[in-house]
Amino acid sequence: MMKDKKKRICRFCEENIYYIDYKNEKQLTKFTTEQGKIIPRRTSGVCAKHQRMLSNAIKRARIVALMPFVDNTAR
Repeated sequence: MMKDKKKRICRFCEENIYYIDYKNEKQLTKFTTEQGKIIPRRTSGVCAKHQRMLSNAIKRARIVALMPFVDNTAR
């Protein structure tokens, strides 16, 4: 018997966001783990289109030094 899972709606589609800005680091940190890894789509509930935009924005923010690549404070 299958459980009736509620379909997760992408929060970016819900709010009609067409572009995820790499300069908005507060928004981007919600989609990274404590170690700095990008949270996968199946966990975050973001659609494929916005997940691609999100990962590109996180990578751009890392290159411009707005976000860290790795969190070294875990040691």
